[in-house]
Amino acid sequence: MLGIGLKIYGFGIYADNEKMKELIMQSKIGNKAPSKPTKEMYQMVIDSDFGMMVRLVIVFSGLSMSMVRKNFDEGLGPAIKKLTGAKNEELTKKIMGEASDDIKLTSGSVIEISRLLGYVLPTKVMGEIVSKVESELLCRAYIYMYLGEDPFDKEAKDKFGTSMLSMF
Repeated sequence: MLGIGLKIYGFGIYADNEKMKELIMQSKIGNKAPSKPTKEMYQMVIDSDFGMMVRLVIVFSGLSMSMVRKNFDEGLGPAIKKLTGAKNEELTKKIMGEASDDIKLTSGSVIEISRLLGYVLPTKVMGEIVSKVESELLCRAYIYMYLGEDPFDKEAKDKFGTSMLSMF
């Protein structure tokens, strides 16, 4: 994410490679490796129920929890609407809803949001769980923000896609 020309945070997307490989091989895509990642491949990952995590490392030390919450609310809202056709503000606010504004985010602070088996989405800020939501829609919308049609970072999505292709 860029804000006023400053890098706010860096992130990495991590997935359970064995489960992802199983998913790919069991699908019709598994028969033949495409030359480049397809929309269907990304959608399969978005819709699936295997372990993934997005790990954010804060770079800009002036970032507050309310700014992070607002960023996620602004990303999740459109993702939920894209997936369902309707807004769901109550669900949108659950991912960071319990994170206190008193949490100080300094350069190097880590936020981890995982998708666990059973469509559970826990959020950790500097190792402390600040929310844990069980929702298939929220899990799908969260991964959609990174791998969907209009991702936070197209280059990161492309690198994830290349990683998927290497499993063939």
